[in-house]
Amino acid sequence: MTPSRHDWVRVVRSSHERLAALTIGLDEAAINGPAYPTEWSIGDTLSHVGSQGEVFALILDAGLAGAPTPGGEQFTPIWDSWNARSALPWRDDSITSNAMFVARVEVVDDAAAEAFNLDFFGHQLDFSSLLEMRLAEHAVHSWDVAVMLDPQATVAPDAVDVLASGLEHALASGRRGDDDPYRVRIITSDPGMSFVLAVDDAVTKEADSDSADVDGTVTLPAEAYLRLLYGRLDPDHTPDVVESGARGLADLRRTFPGF
Repeated sequence: MTPSRHDWVRVVRSSHERLAALTIGLDEAAINGPAYPTEWSIGDTLSHVGSQGEVFALILDAGLAGAPTPGGEQFTPIWDSWNARSALPWRDDSITSNAMFVARVEVVDDAAAEAFNLDFFGHQLDFSSLLEMRLAEHAVHSWDVAVMLDPQATVAPDAVDVLASGLEHALASGRRGDDDPYRVRIITSDPGMSFVLAVDDAVTKEADSDSADVDGTVTLPAEAYLRLLYGRLDPDHTPDVVESGARGLADLRRTFPGF
């Protein structure tokens, strides 16, 4: 079932609250410790999530006002400001920034949400798709922090429920590289889905059928599929997966190295 805008707002709120609860008690040493992406600390991750709270607020304002899409001229001072901070301000200011963004989307009324439209670098954003972009980023980076504190951590189930059937922007990041084109059937649980990923110069998602011509099948939880698209399904963080055919998870890991 397609999530409503109220579903997106609700889960954006819960994602913020989870990350805030996870990080508010971290000390400076923990914040300066590694996050999942090897080039980032937990503090770097919180800085990114916090600065993007301000960036998404600018995008929200533009879409509500029918104004031009903001870009680097507006974003760069925000990033510079966050880059100049240190561990504890990253922790505290990230919580504040994200709380402010959530509070703002919660008061957008039906008429304003319906009228929201923005040409975002060639893609048309409505209110729900803006929140989908924000939630995907926030939920995945929350996992980047959570998994360093608990190796068994997963992306939050309510985020997976609303995100798993979409993720078009993540699919767009995939490329076959030097591999030959291939097609893999994906079967997920929690929520259950079945579709085909066709990997060529770009990745396309196709409806599944008994007659679909595929090179392999991968069956896995939807949470793992989401992390796969973001380059976060390394062997040490992969749940039980069932594969058959000549092409499968190893190929998909190369197609989606992460971003």
